[in-house]
Amino acid sequence: MKLILLSIGLVALCFAGIAIKLIVKKDGEFSGTCASNNPYLNKEGEACSFCGAQPDEKCKKPVEEIA
Repeated sequence: MKLILLSIGLVALCFAGIAIKLIVKKDGEFSGTCASNNPYLNKEGEACSFCGAQPDEKCKKPVEEIA
């Protein structure tokens, strides 16, 4: 029973941290929304299939289109 309560508490803490980040961050947007920015997901250096951004560029889609 203690393990279940501990697990629920840790998951709740993670959700609270994400919620606080969204509230504090300007316009509530995540930075680096393209998977091409992550070298572990894009090992071949391909452009983002969602917006066409290169690995060293920011996402080219406006925030309104992403959400």
